[in-house]
Amino acid sequence: MQKLTKKAALPNVVQMPLVNAYAAGIDIGDTIHAVAIPEGLDDKRVQTFGTMTCDLEAIADWLIKTGITSVAMESTGVYWKPLFSLLNKKGFEVYLVNARQVKNVTGRKTDEDDAMWLQKLHSCGLLKSAFLPDAEQEALRSLVRYRHSLVEDCSRFKNRMQKSLELMNIKFHTLFADLFGKTSQLFIEAILAGERNPAAFLPLVANNVKAESAAILKSLEGNWRTEHLFTLRHSYEMAKAYQQHIAATDIAIETHLQQYEASVNERELSVAPIADKPLDETKTDRKKKKKQQGAPSFNIRNYLEKIYGTDVLAIYGLNEMSGLEILSETGTDLTKWETAKHFVSWLNLCPNNKISGGKLISSKLLKKKPNTASQAFRTAANAVQRSNHWLGDYFRRMKSKGGNKFACVATANKIATIFYNMVTQKKIFTPVDLAMYQEKQRTAKIAFYERKLNELKSAAA
Repeated sequence: MQKLTKKAALPNVVQMPLVNAYAAGIDIGDTIHAVAIPEGLDDKRVQTFGTMTCDLEAIADWLIKTGITSVAMESTGVYWKPLFSLLNKKGFEVYLVNARQVKNVTGRKTDEDDAMWLQKLHSCGLLKSAFLPDAEQEALRSLVRYRHSLVEDCSRFKNRMQKSLELMNIKFHTLFADLFGKTSQLFIEAILAGERNPAAFLPLVANNVKAESAAILKSLEGNWRTEHLFTLRHSYEMAKAYQQHIAATDIAIETHLQQYEASVNERELSVAPIADKPLDETKTDRKKKKKQQGAPSFNIRNYLEKIYGTDVLAIYGLNEMSGLEILSETGTDLTKWETAKHFVSWLNLCPNNKISGGKLISSKLLKKKPNTASQAFRTAANAVQRSNHWLGDYFRRMKSKGGNKFACVATANKIATIFYNMVTQKKIFTPVDLAMYQEKQRTAKIAFYERKLNELKSAAA
Protein backbone atom coordinates (compact mmCIF):
# COMPACT_ATOMS: atom_id res chain seq x y z
CA MET A 1 0.00 0.00 0.00
CA GLN A 2 1.42 3.31 -1.09
CA LYS A 3 2.07 5.76 1.73
CA LEU A 4 0.40 9.13 1.58
CA THR A 5 2.86 11.83 0.70
CA LYS A 6 3.35 14.68 3.11
CA LYS A 7 1.29 17.78 2.28
CA ALA A 8 3.29 20.66 0.94
CA ALA A 9 3.78 23.46 3.44
CA LEU A 10 1.49 26.40 2.68
CA PRO A 11 2.34 29.99 3.47
CA ASN A 12 0.53 31.28 6.56
CA VAL A 13 -0.15 34.67 4.92
CA VAL A 14 -2.51 35.37 2.02
CA GLN A 15 -0.79 37.78 -0.34
CA MET A 16 -2.75 40.63 -1.97
CA PRO A 17 -1.49 43.01 -4.63
CA LEU A 18 -0.47 46.48 -3.44
CA VAL A 19 -2.54 49.06 -5.32
CA ASN A 20 -1.90 52.24 -3.31
CA ALA A 21 1.62 52.08 -1.92
CA TYR A 22 1.44 55.49 -0.24
CA ALA A 23 -2.04 55.24 1.27
CA ALA A 24 -3.12 56.37 4.73
CA GLY A 25 -6.19 55.54 6.83
CA ILE A 26 -7.87 57.96 9.24
CA ASP A 27 -10.36 57.04 11.95
CA ILE A 28 -12.54 60.12 12.42
CA GLY A 29 -13.87 61.22 15.80
CA ASP A 30 -15.30 64.25 17.56
CA THR A 31 -12.23 64.98 19.73
CA ILE A 32 -9.43 62.90 18.17
CA HIS A 33 -8.39 61.64 14.72
CA ALA A 34 -6.24 58.49 14.52
CA VAL A 35 -3.99 58.43 11.43
CA ALA A 36 -2.20 55.30 10.16
CA ILE A 37 0.43 55.12 7.40
CA PRO A 38 2.36 52.17 5.86
CA GLU A 39 5.26 50.70 7.83
CA GLY A 40 8.72 52.10 7.17
CA LEU A 41 7.71 55.63 6.20
CA ASP A 42 8.13 57.02 9.73
CA ASP A 43 9.17 55.94 13.21
CA LYS A 44 5.52 55.83 14.25
CA ARG A 45 3.00 54.03 12.09
CA VAL A 46 -0.04 55.43 13.93
CA GLN A 47 -0.48 58.84 15.52
CA THR A 48 -3.47 60.50 17.19
CA PHE A 49 -4.25 64.17 16.69
CA GLY A 50 -6.82 66.59 18.02
CA THR A 51 -9.59 68.10 15.93
CA MET A 52 -8.75 71.82 16.13
CA THR A 53 -7.67 73.59 12.95
CA CYS A 54 -4.02 73.55 14.03
CA ASP A 55 -4.30 69.78 14.59
CA LEU A 56 -5.74 69.29 11.10
CA GLU A 57 -2.80 71.26 9.68
CA ALA A 58 -0.45 69.00 11.65
CA ILE A 59 -2.11 65.91 10.11
CA ALA A 60 -1.64 67.31 6.60
CA ASP A 61 2.01 68.25 7.31
CA TRP A 62 2.78 64.75 8.64
CA LEU A 63 1.19 63.08 5.61
CA ILE A 64 3.12 65.35 3.23
CA LYS A 65 6.36 64.64 5.12
CA THR A 66 5.89 60.87 4.87
CA GLY A 67 5.03 61.03 1.14
CA ILE A 68 1.37 59.95 1.41
CA THR A 69 -0.66 60.63 -1.75
CA SER A 70 -4.04 58.98 -1.02
CA VAL A 71 -6.14 58.98 2.17
CA ALA A 72 -9.21 56.97 3.23
CA MET A 73 -11.50 58.09 6.06
CA GLU A 74 -14.84 57.03 7.49
CA SER A 75 -17.94 59.16 7.00
CA THR A 76 -18.60 59.76 10.71
CA GLY A 77 -21.34 62.36 11.20
CA VAL A 78 -20.11 65.74 9.97
CA TYR A 79 -16.76 65.45 11.76
CA TRP A 80 -14.99 64.40 8.55
CA LYS A 81 -15.86 67.53 6.58
CA PRO A 82 -13.21 70.01 7.90
CA LEU A 83 -10.36 67.49 7.49
CA PHE A 84 -11.67 66.31 4.11
CA SER A 85 -11.80 69.88 2.81
CA LEU A 86 -8.29 70.66 4.09
CA LEU A 87 -6.72 67.50 2.61
CA ASN A 88 -8.40 68.19 -0.73
CA LYS A 89 -6.90 71.68 -0.80
CA LYS A 90 -3.48 70.20 -0.01
CA GLY A 91 -3.71 67.99 -3.11
CA PHE A 92 -4.40 64.58 -1.54
CA GLU A 93 -6.68 62.02 -3.18
CA VAL A 94 -9.27 61.57 -0.44
CA TYR A 95 -11.66 58.58 -0.23
CA LEU A 96 -14.75 58.93 1.93
CA VAL A 97 -15.98 55.41 2.73
CA ASN A 98 -19.09 54.03 4.39
CA ALA A 99 -18.37 52.84 7.93
CA ARG A 100 -20.60 49.79 7.40
CA GLN A 101 -18.39 48.57 4.57
CA VAL A 102 -15.10 48.70 6.49
CA LYS A 103 -16.03 46.98 9.74
CA ASN A 104 -13.15 44.98 11.17
CA VAL A 105 -13.43 41.46 12.56
CA THR A 106 -14.74 41.21 16.11
CA GLY A 107 -12.25 41.57 18.91
CA ARG A 108 -10.44 44.37 20.68
CA LYS A 109 -11.31 47.67 19.07
CA THR A 110 -9.37 50.92 19.33
CA ASP A 111 -9.16 54.01 17.16
CA GLU A 112 -5.60 53.09 16.20
CA ASP A 113 -6.67 49.58 15.11
CA ASP A 114 -9.47 51.07 13.00
CA ALA A 115 -7.05 53.48 11.35
CA MET A 116 -4.60 50.64 10.52
CA TRP A 117 -7.45 48.52 9.14
CA LEU A 118 -8.57 51.39 6.90
CA GLN A 119 -5.00 51.90 5.72
CA LYS A 120 -4.61 48.19 4.96
CA LEU A 121 -7.85 48.00 2.95
CA HIS A 122 -7.06 51.20 1.05
CA SER A 123 -3.52 50.12 0.18
CA CYS A 124 -4.97 46.94 -1.40
CA GLY A 125 -7.53 48.92 -3.42
CA LEU A 126 -10.54 47.41 -1.61
CA LEU A 127 -12.28 50.70 -0.79
CA LYS A 128 -14.64 52.69 -2.96
CA SER A 129 -15.26 56.37 -2.35
CA ALA A 130 -18.77 57.67 -1.77
CA PHE A 131 -20.37 60.24 -4.05
CA LEU A 132 -19.23 63.72 -3.02
CA PRO A 133 -20.49 67.07 -4.32
CA ASP A 134 -18.27 69.85 -5.59
CA ALA A 135 -18.04 73.23 -3.81
CA GLU A 136 -20.93 74.84 -5.73
CA GLN A 137 -23.26 71.91 -5.21
CA GLU A 138 -22.24 71.60 -1.55
CA ALA A 139 -23.23 75.24 -0.95
CA LEU A 140 -26.61 74.75 -2.64
CA ARG A 141 -27.18 71.47 -0.81
CA SER A 142 -26.54 73.09 2.59
CA LEU A 143 -29.03 75.87 1.86
CA VAL A 144 -31.75 73.57 0.50
CA ARG A 145 -31.40 71.19 3.46
CA TYR A 146 -31.48 74.16 5.86
CA ARG A 147 -34.66 75.43 4.19
CA HIS A 148 -36.21 71.98 4.53
CA SER A 149 -35.43 72.02 8.28
CA LEU A 150 -36.95 75.50 8.64
CA VAL A 151 -40.15 74.39 6.88
CA GLU A 152 -40.43 71.36 9.18
CA ASP A 153 -39.92 73.51 12.29
CA CYS A 154 -42.45 76.07 11.04
CA SER A 155 -44.97 73.27 10.47
CA ARG A 156 -44.57 72.15 14.10
CA PHE A 157 -45.58 75.59 15.36
CA LYS A 158 -48.50 75.71 12.93
CA ASN A 159 -49.68 72.40 14.35
CA ARG A 160 -49.40 73.82 17.86
CA MET A 161 -51.48 76.81 16.80
CA GLN A 162 -54.13 74.47 15.45
CA LYS A 163 -54.06 72.48 18.71
CA SER A 164 -54.50 75.65 20.77
CA LEU A 165 -57.49 76.71 18.66
CA GLU A 166 -58.97 73.22 18.94
CA LEU A 167 -58.61 73.21 22.73
CA MET A 168 -60.50 76.52 22.85
CA ASN A 169 -63.09 74.95 20.47
CA ILE A 170 -62.37 77.63 17.85
CA LYS A 171 -63.09 75.91 14.51
CA PHE A 172 -62.44 78.54 11.83
CA HIS A 173 -59.27 76.70 10.75
CA THR A 174 -61.50 73.83 9.55
CA LEU A 175 -63.26 76.21 7.13
CA PHE A 176 -60.13 77.71 5.53
CA ALA A 177 -57.63 75.83 3.41
CA ASP A 178 -54.53 77.36 4.99
CA LEU A 179 -54.04 78.32 8.64
CA PHE A 180 -51.55 80.94 7.44
CA GLY A 181 -53.75 82.32 4.69
CA LYS A 182 -54.67 86.00 4.56
CA THR A 183 -58.02 85.62 6.34
CA SER A 184 -56.70 83.14 8.92
CA GLN A 185 -53.85 85.43 9.92
CA LEU A 186 -56.23 88.39 10.32
CA PHE A 187 -58.47 86.25 12.51
CA ILE A 188 -55.57 85.11 14.72
CA GLU A 189 -54.21 88.64 15.08
CA ALA A 190 -57.69 89.88 16.04
CA ILE A 191 -58.00 87.10 18.65
CA LEU A 192 -54.59 87.94 20.11
CA ALA A 193 -55.58 91.63 20.17
CA GLY A 194 -58.53 90.75 22.43
CA GLU A 195 -61.48 90.53 20.01
CA ARG A 196 -64.14 88.05 21.16
CA ASN A 197 -67.26 89.12 19.25
CA PRO A 198 -67.78 86.69 16.30
CA ALA A 199 -69.59 89.32 14.21
CA ALA A 200 -66.52 91.59 14.31
CA PHE A 201 -64.54 89.00 12.33
CA LEU A 202 -66.81 88.99 9.26
CA PRO A 203 -65.34 92.19 7.70
CA LEU A 204 -61.92 90.47 7.74
CA VAL A 205 -63.05 87.63 5.44
CA ALA A 206 -61.46 87.81 1.96
CA ASN A 207 -63.59 87.72 -1.19
CA ASN A 208 -62.26 84.33 -2.32
CA VAL A 209 -63.37 82.53 0.87
CA LYS A 210 -66.23 80.13 0.08
CA ALA A 211 -67.32 79.44 3.67
CA GLU A 212 -70.73 80.81 4.63
CA SER A 213 -71.02 83.62 7.19
CA ALA A 214 -73.21 81.54 9.52
CA ALA A 215 -70.58 78.76 9.64
CA ILE A 216 -67.82 81.29 10.34
CA LEU A 217 -69.81 82.83 13.21
CA LYS A 218 -70.40 79.41 14.79
CA SER A 219 -66.73 78.46 14.43
CA LEU A 220 -65.68 81.50 16.50
CA GLU A 221 -67.66 80.57 19.61
CA GLY A 222 -65.10 79.23 22.08
CA ASN A 223 -64.02 79.15 25.71
CA TRP A 224 -61.02 81.55 25.28
CA ARG A 225 -58.93 79.91 28.01
CA THR A 226 -55.91 81.98 29.09
CA GLU A 227 -53.30 79.22 28.83
CA HIS A 228 -54.33 78.34 25.28
CA LEU A 229 -54.29 81.99 24.23
CA PHE A 230 -50.72 82.14 25.61
CA THR A 231 -49.55 79.11 23.59
CA LEU A 232 -51.38 80.42 20.50
CA ARG A 233 -49.58 83.77 20.73
CA HIS A 234 -46.11 82.26 21.13
CA SER A 235 -46.66 79.63 18.43
CA TYR A 236 -47.90 82.30 16.01
CA GLU A 237 -44.88 84.53 16.71
CA MET A 238 -42.48 81.63 16.21
CA ALA A 239 -44.18 80.56 12.96
CA LYS A 240 -43.99 84.13 11.65
CA ALA A 241 -40.29 84.28 12.55
CA TYR A 242 -39.64 81.01 10.74
CA GLN A 243 -41.42 82.29 7.65
CA GLN A 244 -39.12 85.32 7.62
CA HIS A 245 -36.09 83.03 7.87
CA ILE A 246 -37.45 80.88 5.03
CA ALA A 247 -37.88 83.99 2.85
CA ALA A 248 -34.28 85.04 3.58
CA THR A 249 -33.06 81.52 2.75
CA ASP A 250 -34.97 81.63 -0.56
CA ILE A 251 -33.01 84.76 -1.52
CA ALA A 252 -29.72 82.99 -0.71
CA ILE A 253 -30.80 79.92 -2.73
CA GLU A 254 -31.67 82.05 -5.77
CA THR A 255 -28.28 83.78 -5.54
CA HIS A 256 -26.50 80.40 -5.56
CA LEU A 257 -28.65 79.17 -8.45
CA GLN A 258 -27.55 82.22 -10.44
CA GLN A 259 -23.90 81.42 -9.66
CA TYR A 260 -24.49 77.74 -10.46
CA GLU A 261 -26.04 78.66 -13.80
CA ALA A 262 -23.13 80.99 -14.66
CA SER A 263 -20.53 78.31 -13.82
CA VAL A 264 -22.38 75.65 -15.85
CA ASN A 265 -22.63 77.96 -18.85
CA GLU A 266 -18.90 78.70 -18.64
CA ARG A 267 -18.09 74.98 -18.67
CA GLU A 268 -20.44 74.39 -21.60
CA LEU A 269 -18.99 77.29 -23.59
CA SER A 270 -15.55 75.73 -23.28
CA VAL A 271 -16.93 72.57 -24.92
CA ALA A 272 -19.69 73.65 -27.29
CA PRO A 273 -21.91 76.71 -27.83
CA ILE A 274 -25.10 76.72 -25.75
CA ALA A 275 -27.11 77.46 -28.90
CA ASP A 276 -26.36 73.92 -30.11
CA LYS A 277 -28.15 72.44 -27.10
CA PRO A 278 -31.92 71.86 -27.12
CA LEU A 279 -32.83 74.31 -24.36
CA ASP A 280 -36.00 75.76 -25.86
CA GLU A 281 -37.52 72.86 -27.83
CA THR A 282 -40.47 72.41 -25.47
CA LYS A 283 -41.08 76.00 -24.42
CA THR A 284 -43.88 76.50 -26.94
CA ASP A 285 -45.97 73.53 -25.82
CA ARG A 286 -44.81 72.72 -22.31
CA LYS A 287 -47.55 72.41 -19.73
CA LYS A 288 -47.71 74.72 -16.75
CA LYS A 289 -47.47 73.01 -13.39
CA LYS A 290 -49.23 74.35 -10.34
CA LYS A 291 -46.76 75.91 -7.90
CA GLN A 292 -46.38 73.85 -4.76
CA GLN A 293 -47.60 75.47 -1.55
CA GLY A 294 -44.65 76.80 0.42
CA ALA A 295 -42.28 76.74 -2.57
CA PRO A 296 -39.98 79.77 -3.18
CA SER A 297 -41.55 82.68 -5.03
CA PHE A 298 -38.92 82.80 -7.80
CA ASN A 299 -39.13 80.67 -10.95
CA ILE A 300 -37.13 77.53 -10.14
CA ARG A 301 -38.09 75.84 -13.41
CA ASN A 302 -36.19 78.37 -15.55
CA TYR A 303 -33.04 77.92 -13.45
CA LEU A 304 -33.26 74.12 -13.64
CA GLU A 305 -33.74 74.22 -17.41
CA LYS A 306 -30.69 76.41 -17.95
CA ILE A 307 -28.53 74.43 -15.51
CA TYR A 308 -29.48 70.95 -16.76
CA GLY A 309 -29.78 71.90 -20.44
CA THR A 310 -33.25 70.32 -20.61
CA ASP A 311 -36.64 70.78 -18.94
CA VAL A 312 -36.61 68.02 -16.31
CA LEU A 313 -39.82 69.31 -14.73
CA ALA A 314 -41.68 68.16 -17.85
CA ILE A 315 -41.48 64.67 -16.30
CA TYR A 316 -44.79 63.69 -14.74
CA GLY A 317 -44.85 64.10 -10.96
CA LEU A 318 -41.79 66.33 -10.56
CA ASN A 319 -42.43 69.82 -9.19
CA GLU A 320 -40.14 72.77 -8.54
CA MET A 321 -39.16 71.82 -4.99
CA SER A 322 -38.42 68.19 -5.86
CA GLY A 323 -36.35 69.33 -8.86
CA LEU A 324 -34.40 71.74 -6.65
CA GLU A 325 -33.76 69.03 -4.05
CA ILE A 326 -32.54 66.59 -6.70
CA LEU A 327 -30.19 69.22 -8.15
CA SER A 328 -28.75 70.00 -4.72
CA GLU A 329 -28.19 66.30 -3.95
CA THR A 330 -26.93 64.94 -7.29
CA GLY A 331 -25.55 67.95 -9.18
CA THR A 332 -25.45 68.17 -12.97
CA ASP A 333 -22.76 65.58 -13.75
CA LEU A 334 -24.71 62.32 -13.53
CA THR A 335 -21.94 60.49 -15.40
CA LYS A 336 -20.42 59.87 -11.96
CA TRP A 337 -22.86 56.96 -12.05
CA GLU A 338 -21.93 54.74 -14.99
CA THR A 339 -25.49 53.87 -16.00
CA ALA A 340 -29.06 54.64 -15.00
CA LYS A 341 -29.06 51.36 -13.06
CA HIS A 342 -26.15 52.56 -10.93
CA PHE A 343 -28.04 55.81 -10.34
CA VAL A 344 -31.26 54.13 -9.14
CA SER A 345 -29.18 51.74 -7.02
CA TRP A 346 -27.57 54.73 -5.26
CA LEU A 347 -31.09 56.07 -4.70
CA ASN A 348 -32.09 52.67 -3.21
CA LEU A 349 -34.94 52.35 -5.70
CA CYS A 350 -34.15 48.83 -6.93
CA PRO A 351 -34.09 45.34 -5.37
CA ASN A 352 -31.09 44.30 -3.30
CA ASN A 353 -30.86 40.81 -4.78
CA LYS A 354 -29.27 38.09 -2.65
CA ILE A 355 -28.44 34.95 -4.64
CA SER A 356 -27.05 31.74 -3.15
CA GLY A 357 -26.76 28.37 -4.84
CA GLY A 358 -28.10 29.90 -8.04
CA LYS A 359 -31.38 30.81 -6.32
CA LEU A 360 -32.78 34.24 -5.45
CA ILE A 361 -33.07 34.26 -1.66
CA SER A 362 -34.26 37.84 -1.18
CA SER A 363 -34.90 40.93 -3.26
CA LYS A 364 -35.88 43.38 -0.54
CA LEU A 365 -34.72 46.98 -0.53
CA LEU A 366 -31.83 47.88 1.74
CA LYS A 367 -33.06 48.93 5.17
CA LYS A 368 -31.85 52.50 5.19
CA LYS A 369 -33.50 55.91 5.28
CA PRO A 370 -34.04 57.31 1.76
CA ASN A 371 -31.77 60.26 1.00
CA THR A 372 -33.31 63.59 -0.04
CA ALA A 373 -33.06 62.87 -3.78
CA SER A 374 -34.62 59.41 -3.37
CA GLN A 375 -37.44 60.91 -1.31
CA ALA A 376 -38.07 63.51 -4.04
CA PHE A 377 -38.46 60.76 -6.67
CA ARG A 378 -40.77 58.79 -4.36
CA THR A 379 -42.90 61.90 -3.82
CA ALA A 380 -43.09 62.40 -7.59
CA ALA A 381 -44.17 58.77 -8.01
CA ASN A 382 -46.86 59.13 -5.36
CA ALA A 383 -48.19 62.22 -7.16
CA VAL A 384 -48.95 60.35 -10.42
CA GLN A 385 -51.01 57.47 -9.02
CA ARG A 386 -54.35 59.06 -10.04
CA SER A 387 -53.09 60.69 -13.24
CA ASN A 388 -54.43 59.78 -16.66
CA HIS A 389 -51.15 58.97 -18.43
CA TRP A 390 -48.86 55.99 -18.86
CA LEU A 391 -46.91 56.53 -15.62
CA GLY A 392 -50.17 56.72 -13.67
CA ASP A 393 -51.32 53.51 -15.36
CA TYR A 394 -47.98 51.87 -14.51
CA PHE A 395 -48.34 52.93 -10.83
CA ARG A 396 -51.85 51.45 -10.60
CA ARG A 397 -50.70 48.22 -12.25
CA MET A 398 -47.79 47.87 -9.81
CA LYS A 399 -50.10 48.71 -6.88
CA SER A 400 -52.42 45.86 -7.81
CA LYS A 401 -49.37 43.60 -7.96
CA GLY A 402 -47.54 44.47 -4.73
CA GLY A 403 -49.27 47.28 -2.83
CA ASN A 404 -48.74 51.03 -2.53
CA LYS A 405 -45.14 50.98 -1.28
CA PHE A 406 -44.08 48.56 -4.00
CA ALA A 407 -45.75 50.75 -6.65
CA CYS A 408 -44.18 53.92 -5.25
CA VAL A 409 -40.64 52.49 -5.41
CA ALA A 410 -41.16 50.93 -8.87
CA THR A 411 -42.59 54.16 -10.34
CA ALA A 412 -39.85 56.23 -8.68
CA ASN A 413 -37.36 53.91 -10.40
CA LYS A 414 -38.99 54.73 -13.76
CA ILE A 415 -38.95 58.49 -13.11
CA ALA A 416 -35.30 58.42 -11.94
CA THR A 417 -34.28 56.47 -15.06
CA ILE A 418 -36.05 58.98 -17.32
CA PHE A 419 -34.40 61.82 -15.38
CA TYR A 420 -30.93 60.26 -15.76
CA ASN A 421 -31.31 59.76 -19.52
CA MET A 422 -32.67 63.28 -20.05
CA VAL A 423 -29.82 64.95 -18.15
CA THR A 424 -26.95 62.84 -19.50
CA GLN A 425 -28.15 62.86 -23.13
CA LYS A 426 -29.77 66.36 -23.08
CA LYS A 427 -33.02 64.89 -24.38
CA ILE A 428 -36.52 66.30 -24.08
CA PHE A 429 -39.26 64.39 -22.27
CA THR A 430 -41.27 62.33 -24.75
CA PRO A 431 -44.19 60.63 -22.97
CA VAL A 432 -45.59 57.35 -24.22
CA ASP A 433 -49.12 57.44 -25.64
CA LEU A 434 -51.50 55.98 -23.04
CA ALA A 435 -53.61 53.96 -25.53
CA MET A 436 -50.51 52.43 -27.12
CA TYR A 437 -49.03 51.64 -23.71
CA GLN A 438 -52.21 49.92 -22.49
CA GLU A 439 -52.52 47.96 -25.73
CA LYS A 440 -48.91 46.77 -25.39
CA GLN A 441 -49.58 45.61 -21.82
CA ARG A 442 -52.74 43.77 -22.90
CA THR A 443 -50.84 42.04 -25.71
CA ALA A 444 -48.08 40.98 -23.33
CA LYS A 445 -50.66 39.68 -20.83
CA ILE A 446 -52.46 37.64 -23.51
CA ALA A 447 -49.14 36.15 -24.67
CA PHE A 448 -48.26 35.25 -21.07
CA TYR A 449 -51.54 33.40 -20.45
CA GLU A 450 -51.36 31.65 -23.85
CA ARG A 451 -47.87 30.41 -22.95
CA LYS A 452 -49.10 29.16 -19.57
CA LEU A 453 -52.08 27.45 -21.24
CA ASN A 454 -49.80 25.66 -23.70
CA GLU A 455 -47.60 24.51 -20.80
CA LEU A 456 -50.64 23.06 -19.00
CA LYS A 457 -51.86 21.30 -22.16
CA SER A 458 -48.46 19.72 -22.80
CA ALA A 459 -48.24 18.67 -19.14
CA ALA A 460 -51.72 17.05 -19.32
CA ALA A 461 -50.80 15.21 -22.52
